[in-house]
Amino acid sequence: MIYIVEDDADVREMETYALKSSGFEVMSFDCGKALDEQVKSVVPDLFILDIMLPGEDGLSILKRLRNQENTRNVPVIMLTAKGTELDKVKGLDLGADDYIAKPFGILELISRVRAVLRRSGQGPAERTEASNLALGGVILDDQRRSVTVDGVAVELTFKEYELLKLLMSRPGTVFSRQQILEKIWGIDFDMDTRTVDMHVKTLRQKLGSHGSIVQTVRNVGYKAL
Repeated sequence: MIYIVEDDADVREMETYALKSSGFEVMSFDCGKALDEQVKSVVPDLFILDIMLPGEDGLSILKRLRNQENTRNVPVIMLTAKGTELDKVKGLDLGADDYIAKPFGILELISRVRAVLRRSGQGPAERTEASNLALGGVILDDQRRSVTVDGVAVELTFKEYELLKLLMSRPGTVFSRQQILEKIWGIDFDMDTRTVDMHVKTLRQKLGSHGSIVQTVRNVGYKAL
């Protein structure tokens, strides 16, 4: 089941028809309020959100979905006319799994949907193995999706959290920038590897005096130690 939030009736109809023709069940909505009412009854396997919506925009909806227990791990694809890397990073940091800029082709939409659902097929199994990870004064509680530094809570974006979790789960293991992109952003997501450097920089800043646990391996990538 896929839920679409799109205020343009023509685009919404096109997306719905294309997905149904490809064998998916689809429900579409023109605003976040209508989506919220439906989610109370049935949680879908995937959300497709347009960013530019009247009233509450798609990024606000995404943030709320990621803060709700029942939708926290449901994959989300953002659709928008905005296509700059900064816009992509903002949506992905809030927890989007992929980002498609308008105008887009039907085949691209179907391919992206299948790729995200394929990747998310292993996600639930991974997430059920909740555990606490500790390194120095940094503690990551995966069950609560929280991070503390010397006992003080630190607020991380969705991607910063996943990056820290990846590195802390295998201390001493060196991950290349490309490996990090594939594991955190998805193998089908095409973005400059400098995105990883930017996230490492902000992650270190938020970890404060313990930011040094994320170490740079010159010409390769990063590790936690």
